[in-house]
Amino acid sequence: MTVFYQVLFSSVLRHMDAEKVHKLSFAALRGVTAVPGVAETMERVLGPSEPELTVQALGREFPGPLGMAAGFDKNAESPRGLAALGFGYVEVGTVTAHPQPGNPKPRLFRLVADRAIVNRMGFNNEGSALVAERLHHQRKGPLVGINIGKTKVTPEAEAPADYALSALRLAPYADYMVINVSSPNTPGLRNLQGVEQLLPLVTAVRESLAEAGRPELPLLVKIAPDLADEDVDAVADLALAEGLDGIIATNTTISRAGLDTPDVEVEEAGAGGLSGAPLKERSLEVLRRLRAKVGDRVTLVAVGGIETPEDAWARIRAGATLVQGYTGLIYGGPLWPRRIHRGLARLVRAAGYRSIQEAVGSDAPAPALKVVQEPSEAS
Repeated sequence: MTVFYQVLFSSVLRHMDAEKVHKLSFAALRGVTAVPGVAETMERVLGPSEPELTVQALGREFPGPLGMAAGFDKNAESPRGLAALGFGYVEVGTVTAHPQPGNPKPRLFRLVADRAIVNRMGFNNEGSALVAERLHHQRKGPLVGINIGKTKVTPEAEAPADYALSALRLAPYADYMVINVSSPNTPGLRNLQGVEQLLPLVTAVRESLAEAGRPELPLLVKIAPDLADEDVDAVADLALAEGLDGIIATNTTISRAGLDTPDVEVEEAGAGGLSGAPLKERSLEVLRRLRAKVGDRVTLVAVGGIETPEDAWARIRAGATLVQGYTGLIYGGPLWPRRIHRGLARLVRAAGYRSIQEAVGSDAPAPALKVVQEPSEAS
């Protein structure tokens, strides 16, 4: 199956419009898994079944640490279908308060030489009211995180109310919620990563969760790999001070440094967020920096450049409790989630752990302890 997919990708899919391929393949998955009994059978065969992969995080039990990252299923059309491929959980969105078409097409491009994708989708989605209605009518499925963002036309000063409206509508259907302030494709959005702007968002969303009767719903924030180190530290401090449940590190990057793709092809792809293998090093750096600041007091979710079980294992040992993928699925094919989970189970056993959870942060240095000196008698 893997060889067949690679041949299909090389000979056909890579030459087709990337967004069209995404729509066709997702439609096919939804159609197949809508047949009674198919989704359940696929989950039994492809889903994480090894007991050592079970993870307790965010007040939930995850059957496996690998989840589908936000961006694939923007409108919560088929979390069940994605779980049938073997993902342990699915993060839908990004969802905005109001429907919006996103940026003009074409807006999704492959950089095959770098195993990367450039997207400038622009939070195209059907809006939080319709997404909430769809989730309301779906059968019970996998654990679902909901990623919310700012409507493009909403002024930056009104962003807290915009996020709060989505949170109010979607809270009843989420296992956790993510404040996305790190996409490069909505003008001004990344300005909200500054702690002075981020704090009002957190406060507003928390108020909406309480209003919806879900004050305990785990709340996370997703940050960019392009943040300066001191800004990463500031977000970590905010997470501790405000009791955030988690941080997702990281979103796509605006950097084009070190690519193997010819410059002309990169220029043709244009602006947007870069995902895939080129993020591997920086995303891991951000994760390690966060772990050094927050220890195990905040759940860390790693995403960006995860292609192999060894990549996921490195993130877990660096401090991530959960990991996510998107571009890895595009280049790895439909059996990619199962390969990651099986590989992780093998690595857990080889390292002598009973559970993958025991490995979280095993490569991270212990947090430095502050030494308080006793005053001397002379002072």
